[in-house]
Amino acid sequence: MSDSEVAQWQKFAEQAKSGELYLDSEEAARQCLDACDKRITELDGLLRLAQQAQFVSGFGDFNMANDLVKQFKGQASGEANSIDKIILEHIEVVKDMGEIMALSVKRISGQDVINTVHFNTNTGSMG
Repeated sequence: MSDSEVAQWQKFAEQAKSGELYLDSEEAARQCLDACDKRITELDGLLRLAQQAQFVSGFGDFNMANDLVKQFKGQASGEANSIDKIILEHIEVVKDMGEIMALSVKRISGQDVINTVHFNTNTGSMG
């Protein structure tokens, strides 16, 4: 996901907060909110797997093996395009989507809606 796509969803969330953007179907917004919660749960699982991928071994006792360990470890975590960073970006986008849906439900029904598990909590190592 590109930085511009992440920024676009952040902009959509800000527009929803200001009342400029909302989904005009409460049922559709609630279904999307549920889908966002399920997706965050899935992404949390992927993030845990990606974090486990940092523990690379078994290439042998030679210099090239150490280079391979560094390369695979960097792809798992710590680099700009590492799998954990990409998953965290996706989580942020899904949270923005969920916020838009929750604000849409509130606007239509007057009810505050909190996504069942993840919407207002920190995920993984995002802090």
